[in-house]
Order: sequence, then structure tokens, then C-alpha cells
Amino acid sequence: MHIFKRSTLVPLVAALSVVVLTACSGSSDSESETAEGATVDTIFGEVTVPADPQRVVALGWSDAETALALGVQPVGASDWLAVGGDGLGPWVDESYDTAPTILGTYDVSIESVAALKPDLILWTRSTNDKAVYDKLSEVAPTVGAPVGTEIAYGTTWDGQTQLVADALGKSEEGAQLIDDTNADFDAAISANPEFAGKNVAVGTLYSGQLGAYVDGDARVEFMKRLGFVNSPAIQSQAQDGKFAIDLSAENVAQLDADLTVMFPIGETADAITNDPSIQGLPVARDGRLVVLDDQNLSNAFSSASVAGTQYAIENAVPLFAAPLKG
Repeated sequence: MHIFKRSTLVPLVAALSVVVLTACSGSSDSESETAEGATVDTIFGEVTVPADPQRVVALGWSDAETALALGVQPVGASDWLAVGGDGLGPWVDESYDTAPTILGTYDVSIESVAALKPDLILWTRSTNDKAVYDKLSEVAPTVGAPVGTEIAYGTTWDGQTQLVADALGKSEEGAQLIDDTNADFDAAISANPEFAGKNVAVGTLYSGQLGAYVDGDARVEFMKRLGFVNSPAIQSQAQDGKFAIDLSAENVAQLDADLTVMFPIGETADAITNDPSIQGLPVARDGRLVVLDDQNLSNAFSSASVAGTQYAIENAVPLFAAPLKG
């Protein structure tokens, strides 16, 4: 689910008092191995995770598919993109042997989480709400966002992958997933040098409300990784801790850029393609407006997971490139 006005995750990070032992040479900067398991650094402090956790509850956006990519099947998960079933989009190759209990996203029931008797809770991409984190951390060690995360849902795909991998004792596997995805990005950049330095606006239309995303949001960071620069007109309105801004109808011109990428939330793409104010923008008249009308693709673009990111590189990047070629 692409949430715009209100945050859509439940913060949960573990603040446990631990004694950090000597780090193993194979550990990443955010993790150290101990006799008990791993100690990872989060925005809420250090968290000690038991070795080889067996009952993982993945509450954060894309935490479940990240765990699955690392060979761990959560017993509980949240369906952030409202895809139904086990909460996994079709871009995910892995599957569950036993379907997880599907839990809430924004309104997490602490009692439902506790009923699953978790030995680890993942909440690495969320609202970063300290009050919710404190409640979750009373249930089990909870891993929140990586150190340096400044906005709600601001955990990057690679930051999430490495932190979850460290917590699960699979640091090397996580690093390999990151390397593979970066290689895909590098290939896309090499094939599309025209992306470099171009301004991009990433926007949405939901319930008649226009909005646009700012630096730190996964979609904008995806575009920046390809070489684009977020639209100065949009970025100048960014607010501390927020991943997006609302735009009034009279300010629709702020969505004009070298390339504008839009997708609908809670409605069909017709709401964008038939909107005269959007279609009247120079970027639309010149054919440089890309509307992601495939919900699977817009969901993958928003997922900020390794699998979703790789899917978006393969399927969305050609759409971005077409109007800028030649």
C-alpha cells in the first residue's frame, strides 16, 4: 500500500541493554557477533538478537520478503501493499512452506504479535514511532530502522537488506544480494547515460489529491540511483521526517520536470491520464510523463526490497528511458 498522508508502518526497534563482545571479521559495520547471537545498531540503539531465531515476525514494509530472500520464513507478516494472500507481490520468487499470520500495518495489535511468541521482530521500514517500538520491544528483541534513517519509511533497500541479514546471522548473504542489485543498477546506468543530471518528479494521485515524493523516499532514491535529481520545486517543500508533500490543484505545474513519473493510489491510472491539468503540463504534452498503470510494477517500484527493486529495474527503467532517448 502506498500511504501518502499518514504514515504506514509500525515502528519497532529494540532498545535492549547489552554487552557487545568482540566483532567477527566477517561482520558488517552495523552488526557484531556475540556468543548469544548478533548485536545490531538501529536508530533506537543496539539490539541483541538470539542466534538462529526461529519465530520471526516481520512487521515492517518489505521485511518479510527480505527475510525470505535470506532463507528465513517469518511466522507473522504485514501486507503493506495490500496484495492479499501471504502478502507477497508477484515479483517475489520465494514462497512460504506454511503461510504466516497476516498482521496489521499502521495499526499493529501488540497482543496479536505477542500471541505468535516471536524471538525476533523486524520493523526496519516503518513510521519510526518510539512509543510503538517500546511496546514491541517488550514482546521480543525488535530491530528498527538503520542508524541515519531520517524520515518515516526512509529505510533504503540496501540498508534494510543488510540490517535484516545481520540480525539473522546472514551478513554475507545480504551483502551478495546487495552486490547483485547494484550490478543491475550499474548496467541500467551504463545503458542510459541520458539519465544523468536530469530532473525528475515522482508523483501520485489518490482520492483526487495530488502528491509528490521527496529525498529519502524509496521511489525518489531509486531514481537518484539511476542518475536523476529530484525536482528542486518539489524538494524545496520537504518537511523534516516526511517522505512526501501534498500539492494543491493550482500547483500542479510543480510536477513538471525533465521526466515525471506518476502512479495512482486507490484508483485506476485513468485518474491521471484523463486529468486535464496533468495532461496539460509540458512534460505530458512532450511525452515525458510516465504513468505506471501496472499495479504490480508500481508496487514493486514502491517496495524498496531487493526483489522489488530488481523487478523495477528490469520493467520500469525501459519506460523511463523511452521518452529521453534521442
